[in-house]
Amino acid sequence: MDERTKELIAIGASVGAHCQPCLTYHVEKARELGIDDESIRAAIETGHMVEKGAMSAMMKFSSEVLNQIPDCRTGGCSGAKG
Repeated sequence: MDERTKELIAIGASVGAHCQPCLTYHVEKARELGIDDESIRAAIETGHMVEKGAMSAMMKFSSEVLNQIPDCRTGGCSGAKG
């Protein structure tokens, strides 16, 4: 894989990881390699798409986990004093 491709991937990963210093570094590095702003924007947008997908999946997963936790307020916990 060439350096230009690696930097574009790193830009998207930085967005997905919410790493602001990483994004700044990799955008600067991409520009040093001559990558145009349109390609950088596309990498950032791709990172946001991954981020949205992960967020949606986590919201669903956390809701499922929450539904599996017994509610001690309603006597759902064994040995609960209420």
